[in-house]
Amino acid sequence: MEFDEIKDNMIIRKNRKQYVMVIKCKGINYDLMSEEEKVSVEAGFVQFLNTLRFPIQLYVQTTSLNLRDIIEDYRSRIRTLEREVKKLEENMYIAKSNGNQKQYDKFYFEMRRKENILQYGADVSEYIARMSANNDILQQKTYVIIPYFTAESDQSGNFSKEEIDSLCFSELYTRTQTVIRALSTSGVIGKILDSEELAELLYVAYNRDESETMTLKRALDAQYDALYSTGKDVIQKREEIINEMIEQEAVNLAADSITIADEKRRNDEQIAKKALEILEEYKTQMDEDLYEKSREEIINKNAKKVKKTRRTKKTDVK
Repeated sequence: MEFDEIKDNMIIRKNRKQYVMVIKCKGINYDLMSEEEKVSVEAGFVQFLNTLRFPIQLYVQTTSLNLRDIIEDYRSRIRTLEREVKKLEENMYIAKSNGNQKQYDKFYFEMRRKENILQYGADVSEYIARMSANNDILQQKTYVIIPYFTAESDQSGNFSKEEIDSLCFSELYTRTQTVIRALSTSGVIGKILDSEELAELLYVAYNRDESETMTLKRALDAQYDALYSTGKDVIQKREEIINEMIEQEAVNLAADSITIADEKRRNDEQIAKKALEILEEYKTQMDEDLYEKSREEIINKNAKKVKKTRRTKKTDVK
């Protein structure tokens, strides 16, 4: 290839005789401007050209708009939100079983909020997916390429490789900042590409047809640049599956135990209530001391059962 390596936001070429930095430009809509604005832009561009003291190259790259990464990012967030909503539903059930209305309302409000976000995210994801079906969506990117030759420095032969890289980086950075400031007078915003963005720029240039189906990120994730690829150990995968199953079973067990304990508590309360009603019915046939002791015995036994049930629920939840 026509370059040696990419390092420190620079493309190194010709056995370290040439260094290149690239500026990505964010264009302006010239056609929608008024005449005065157009004159101002033209004057700014003339001023930019007059400030140049070194060669530059303009490079335009037209590619199909890739929406796959955006769609996958949205779908990943949707899956995360679905898990959060499910967790909130479980918390609501526990709060309702404990009779904590305040906590239940809090979980309910948060669940409704996340459900609205989830629905909005699903709509956006579906809309972008429909857009991605149109292969005619193109985007055009404009770059300014700025070179620097080691021959421009009289002392380049007295430096080590690392020192030459550092010297060229300083010179190139100064030049790129000068160009960015000059372009800003015509309303064009510039940004220096980092090493990863430079790699993607070259990848698309060398693989114009394949880059639409296999992006640089997907190629790197597939480890096409490695001699061999590695995956998770089989035992580790099994442990993750088992841990996930244990967590799900624990949640189900806690929910079931709360339901059983809550039902038992209601039954105990109904039994105590019925016993008090029977005691009240035979109150006239009993002396006052016996009535009070019997009533106190029923209330105390019911209180002990309720307390025991609550301890059991807390243990199950833990």
